[in-house]
Amino acid sequence: MTTQLRARLDQILQAGQVGGLHAVASVRGGQTVLEYYQAGEDFVWGDSLGVVEFGPGVLHDIRSVTKSVTVLLYGIALGEGLVPPPAEPLLPWFPQYPDLAADPRRARLTVEHALTMSLGLEWREDLPYDSPANAEIAMELAPDRYRYILGRPVVEPPGTRWTYCGGATALLGRLIAGGTGQSLPQYAQAVLFAPLGIGSFEWMTGADGVASAASGLRLAPRDLARLGELVLAEGTWDGQRIVPAELIRTMLQPRLHTTWGGQYGYQWYIESIQGHRLVAGMGNGGQRLFVLPELDLTVAVTAGNYDDPDQWRTPLTVLEQVILPAVA
Repeated sequence: MTTQLRARLDQILQAGQVGGLHAVASVRGGQTVLEYYQAGEDFVWGDSLGVVEFGPGVLHDIRSVTKSVTVLLYGIALGEGLVPPPAEPLLPWFPQYPDLAADPRRARLTVEHALTMSLGLEWREDLPYDSPANAEIAMELAPDRYRYILGRPVVEPPGTRWTYCGGATALLGRLIAGGTGQSLPQYAQAVLFAPLGIGSFEWMTGADGVASAASGLRLAPRDLARLGELVLAEGTWDGQRIVPAELIRTMLQPRLHTTWGGQYGYQWYIESIQGHRLVAGMGNGGQRLFVLPELDLTVAVTAGNYDDPDQWRTPLTVLEQVILPAVA
């Protein structure tokens, strides 16, 4: 199968159908079925690294796939009783903002509204990520990121609609750090990465030194695929329980529709492809972690098509034209 997949990939590479592709790591049933790397220009957030020769140990921005990792950490902390459950009101966990908590509209916010990106607050990330008008950039530049998020104008009741919001994930990151007494990187290393055998990672921070729960993680693609395998196994690895199975199941239940018609759970997208259930973490530039439970398949893709309106084409082409025809 590996030879077949590589031949398919070579064909679409030669046809120019996967521009900007940097790496693919695909695992089925615990066995690597495709691993591919090529050189390409890359960035760390907005800073160019020039042309990078990618390989098995080379870290790559996974951008907003970080959100899907952050919720795994939330699940672990929830299982340890260190963070509030989804139904809990959100503002009591930010006691430094009594003025915001006094607003009855904001008092209705729960942890689940952050998990599902349905805070009902004004938030625009459909602007270039180098613009301070982009809400995530404005959050990173704000003197107090959490006041910035929670103080955004209320535009509708919480839970009404999914609105893409890195601020929602930042709130989850704060709950995790506050509850565990550790930074996100410290906690992730102890309870997630080390148990999975992931020895190398970076977690970038904002100007305030806080690790970006929404987009700051850098991983090697094969390690990203390992996280997909963990999800497939409902939170177990080598017989060890890492994430509560109930959290994995709850996380992947469709709750709201995205603006393009897919569905959203807890920081994961839920869709269907070629008749198979697909759950995915997605990040700017073509970063993807695809998990197809029925096929016992996980596919990690990294690419360099940052801010390109057609960035979705490269990872989807890899999945639809290379992987699925050989395994479905």
